[in-house]
Formats: sequence, structure tokens, C-alpha cells
Amino acid sequence: MSEMQYKQIPYLDKKVSRIFYGTAIDPFHRGENVNELLDEIYAMGVNAFDTARVYQSAEKSLGRWITERGLRDQVVILSKCAHPNSFGKKRVNEKAIRKDFSESCRQLQTDYIDIYLLHRDDPDVEAGEVVEIMNALHAEGKIGAFGGSNWTHQRIEAANEYAYAHGLQPFSVSSPNFGLAEQLCDLWGGGCVTISGPENADARAWYTGNQMPVIAYSSLARGFFSGKVKGDEPEKASQVLDGYSMKGYAGPDNFERLRRCEKLAQEKGCTVPQLAMAWIYRQEMNVFAVVSTTKAARMKENIEAMNLPLTADEVRWLDLR
Repeated sequence: MSEMQYKQIPYLDKKVSRIFYGTAIDPFHRGENVNELLDEIYAMGVNAFDTARVYQSAEKSLGRWITERGLRDQVVILSKCAHPNSFGKKRVNEKAIRKDFSESCRQLQTDYIDIYLLHRDDPDVEAGEVVEIMNALHAEGKIGAFGGSNWTHQRIEAANEYAYAHGLQPFSVSSPNFGLAEQLCDLWGGGCVTISGPENADARAWYTGNQMPVIAYSSLARGFFSGKVKGDEPEKASQVLDGYSMKGYAGPDNFERLRRCEKLAQEKGCTVPQLAMAWIYRQEMNVFAVVSTTKAARMKENIEAMNLPLTADEVRWLDLR
């Protein structure tokens, strides 16, 4: 079995697995006891966990496991704050951030969060103001690294220019959508950001240049590369994918990417999701992948994909370049 790979993230003392286990799935949403599943995931070397204040009861399920297993010092918790409310009102302000932090800590049964991300941006708020808020939380020992989920690289750069000019801790991590599939639209609204596809080459070049950790969500395109969707049967995709996945990924170019993935996977003797994951690991960017699954065997396959060889030409060919 392949071993998990780890990297360092600035402002964290712990090593971080290149796979973050994602908790935005039904058993966690419902707050179920998922201790046995998490035991299996952790035993495979996954020590980083992605959650958020708006993932219903996911933080409760994760916090229960961490506390009952006594693992708080061994695991890396990533949570997110300041998501717009149910009416779409933006909440990138200190009151909302601190409120979300307090509730997340209560649910997670902890007093600090290793990686804390702004779940959405509000371009009307000065980037420097956000940097000041996050630095205050860091100075109070409440958070380690911080950054943005669904923040453009231009806004992150503006935030960091302010941080460097004022001797403050900068954004040191980013979580946009990224994977082999091009995201065709903003799936959930509210300013979701993707760096996939040909139109986002500048964003990828920026991340490659500064090597900021990219924690890629929907890395397998919400099941598009699960192996259950067939490249030559696009008319049947809706039998497998939900409405968000169909809207976001079921386009002609992505089906061509899927067909190429199927062909190369067959040649290499691996699965389609393994090849799509291997493609992510072969990027020049400093990429971590968020993976959600209720089956430990699937996580084992994702870990094995880390060592699946792909040439630079194959990486380009899969992405239609």
C-alpha cells in the first residue's frame, strides 16, 4: 500500500497530509457518529480534516471523534467562517467571524483551529481590514494559519501586500475549486472561485510562482470522475450526478477529458478516479486535495494515486492541451 505524503503549511507546527478528508457529506451533515469511519481514514495516514460552520452538524461529528479518541494534538482541523447568511447577506466582518469561530469551537470541542478560512469574500471590505481581524485571532492563540476559500488570487495578493507592509501574518493558504474538470459556472452562488480550465491559467501561474498551498475542493468534480459516469454516455450522466454536478461539469470538453481519462486509466491499470487524482498531484502548484467518501476503500485508492506515474505530456493531454 502506498504511504501518505505530507507537507508543511506556514504557521503550523504539524505535518499535513496531502489529502484533507472532507466532511461536507450526509452522515456528517446529520451529526451522526462516524467514529469508526474516521478511525479507518486516520489509520491510513490522513491527519487533516476539512469542515465549515455551514456544513450543518459536520463539526459536531468531527469534534466528537477527535475528543473521544484524544487526537486533538495530532490532527489538523480546517474550518471556515463568514459564509453569507440564508438571505445572501455577506458576513465578512469581525462580529460574524468571531461568532462563527466561537460556535465552531463549541461543536469541535476545542479552543483553537489550525487552519481558519474565510468561506467567501466581500470585495466591498478592504483586504487589510480582514488581515487585521485574522491577525488578532492568531495573536490570541485561537488560530494558526489563515486564508481564503473562494477568494481570487488578486484579493489574496492585496491582503498580503497589506500584511507585509504592516509587519503582519499574511494569508498562507487558499481553497478554490480545482481539478481536471473545468467548472462551468458558479455552482452555489455568492462568489465561488475556481482555478480550473483554460481561462484560469493566470491564477494557476500565480499559485505556481509563490507556491501558496492550494487546498482543492471538488477535486473529482462532485462525482464526475467517480468512474460511474461514462465518457461515451453523456445522456446518462444525470442518472449518477446531482443537479449541481450536472450544471457545473456536464459539458462537452469535460466529457472529452473523461474519455481520455478512461483510455489512459485502462492503459495504466488503474481506475478513473485514481487517474484524476494523480493528475492533481502532478501539478506544479503546491496542491492538497479535499476528498469526501463514506468508504475507506475509496480513500485507500486515492492514497495509492499519489504514486501513479504521469508524464508531463500525459498531464497536458488529459487537460486537452
